[in-house]
This record gives sequence, structure tokens and C-alpha cells, in this order.
Amino acid sequence: MARTDPSLALRKRRHTRVRRKVAGSADRPRLAVNRSLRHISAQVIDDTTGRTLVAASTAEKGVREALGGGSGGNVNAASAVGRLVASRAKSAGVQRVVFDRGGFAYHGRVAALADAARQEGLEF
Repeated sequence: MARTDPSLALRKRRHTRVRRKVAGSADRPRLAVNRSLRHISAQVIDDTTGRTLVAASTAEKGVREALGGGSGGNVNAASAVGRLVASRAKSAGVQRVVFDRGGFAYHGRVAALADAARQEGLEF
């Protein structure tokens, strides 16, 4: 039997509100962030075709090695994922994105990922 977590239901409602306003297109795809206790991941998505253009996560082997095998659930790991997804997006020809925080508060790891992506040259 699945457990119903009230905080998960609230986050889903917030994410639905965000997604009403935020949609990715071919010229300006959506940078979607997902955060768990252990990991953080980011995807650049073109919603018109439903395709993920680039992605990065702390669950990837290369990112874990770059972090020295440390935790993927901290601000340093989120910054590393932000830099990685931005460099992959730029190599795929994406300069501008819209930011989708996924119902998470723009604070801590989510903000660190966004700031690192901006420093690497993504515009949003």
C-alpha cells in the first residue's frame, strides 16, 4: 500500500501552478529541476516535441567521481550539476531557457543549481 505524504501532495500542487505558466519551446526550452534527499537532477526539455535535450544528475557516475564520492544532496553537488547541465546545453546549441523549479522552494540546492547554470552562461 502506497503511503500518502502530505508534503508531496503540496509540492505537486505547487508544481502544477508553476507549469501553468512555464512551458519550454524550441528556441527557449525548460530547465526542470528535481530534488530528492540524496540527489539533484536537471533536464533541459523542449515541451513542443516532448524531448529531453540534455540532462545532468548527481546519480551519474562521472559526477559522483568529481564530487569525490561524497553526498549528492548538498549545495556543492547542486552547483556541480548546474555547471554540467549548462555546459551540455551550450554544446547542444541552447543559450536561453525558462526555469522550472518543480514546486520546490527557490532556496538552497535549487538556487545553487540555478546560480551555477547562470555563471556558465545560460540565460534565464
